Amino acid sequence: MAGNILIIVLVISEPQLHTPMYFFLCNLSCLDSCTVCTILPKMLASFLTGDGNISLWGCIAQFYSFASLTATQCYLLVMMSYDRYLAICKPLHYVSIMNTKLCIRLAAGSWINGFIEMSVFVILISHLVFCGPKDIDHFFCEITQIVKLSCSETKTIELMLTVFSSIFTLPPFIVTVASYIYIIKNIMRIPSTTGKKKAFSTCSSHLIVVSIFYGTLVLVYVVPKTEKLRALNKIFAVFYTVLTPLLNPMIYSLRNREMKEALRKFLKKCV
Repeated sequence: MAGNILIIVLVISEPQLHTPMYFFLCNLSCLDSCTVCTILPKMLASFLTGDGNISLWGCIAQFYSFASLTATQCYLLVMMSYDRYLAICKPLHYVSIMNTKLCIRLAAGSWINGFIEMSVFVILISHLVFCGPKDIDHFFCEITQIVKLSCSETKTIELMLTVFSSIFTLPPFIVTVASYIYIIKNIMRIPSTTGKKKAFSTCSSHLIVVSIFYGTLVLVYVVPKTEKLRALNKIFAVFYTVLTPLLNPMIYSLRNREMKEALRKFLKKCV
């Protein structure tokens, strides 16, 4: 939380960071902060008190909030890869294409699409009847666990969930990978070693985060549920619920030279 909030404050307060790349990073930090707030407070309270109770609609609300933010992150990572693609592959057109209006539209579209699409899942869940066991074998209200508790016929819903998960996860992942294929091709054409290193350092952070985030999402929601993977689901879930928001500030921003310089100026102003 401290790292993500610091990034938001720095990007807003320092004019040198008012660029498309840092605008998207600010959105990502805001997204990570919200994601952490949907799961960790309840989880930590359960650890401390031993009371893991949550109402049905409270559980569905937690799922909806978290799933919407996760879907938003899928789209936001695509926008960030598109931004890096333009910066490296089309540098002469970058400023004219990636203007303030387009940045705001892309970010707003990511947030709106994420929340609207997850409403489909909530509508599907609202038609289920819950009358069986009431224990979820997870540390948060994950959709496959909620569906397991229903005593209604769930095969159709499970199929639809798999289809929707694939639709929401795979296309953004494919677009992101395609962007980086073009980016790497262009980087390899740079004659100087210094130029290659600089270009790779710009994109390597984003590629690491994307790999961790999408890799675990695909394993949990898209790959068929074998016994081994079912047992590892909770471990994989930790990667995209807790580890990604923790790593984003460290990998993306706080080791960035411009961000360090902005932090130094900000602290100097405060002092």
